[in-house]
Amino acid sequence: MKKNKYRGFTLIELMLVIIILGVLGAVVFPRFVGRAQEARIAVAKADINNSLALALDLYEMDNSFFPTTEQGLESLRKEPAGSSTSQNWKGPYIKKKPVDPWGNPYVYTCPGINNDDYDLYSLGSDGAEGGGDDITNWEE
Repeated sequence: MKKNKYRGFTLIELMLVIIILGVLGAVVFPRFVGRAQEARIAVAKADINNSLALALDLYEMDNSFFPTTEQGLESLRKEPAGSSTSQNWKGPYIKKKPVDPWGNPYVYTCPGINNDDYDLYSLGSDGAEGGGDDITNWEE
């Protein structure tokens, strides 16, 4: 009897490997599911409390006032047309369009309702005001 030098895997061995991979996937996968949402929230908080806040402060230092609600955050990227800031505007203060991690524009109002200077917030994952997932620059 001639012995075959090529030996493959048996059906039982393949099934064991598939079961082990399935168990590992069931244990590891749930740990990573919530991480993406946590990361988006962290990015939005950093934008609101650091990046955009710094850009707004620089704008205010150059122009002696914050952009109006009508000018919005776009005035941090492009010089507002026909405004009195054209002599003092030294931007752009930010490079990219100010959108939150969910693709919605940040909401900016000046003067603020919740703060003396301005209100800046993200509508969160649902893209609607309220609902408990909004990320703001004021204490709730």
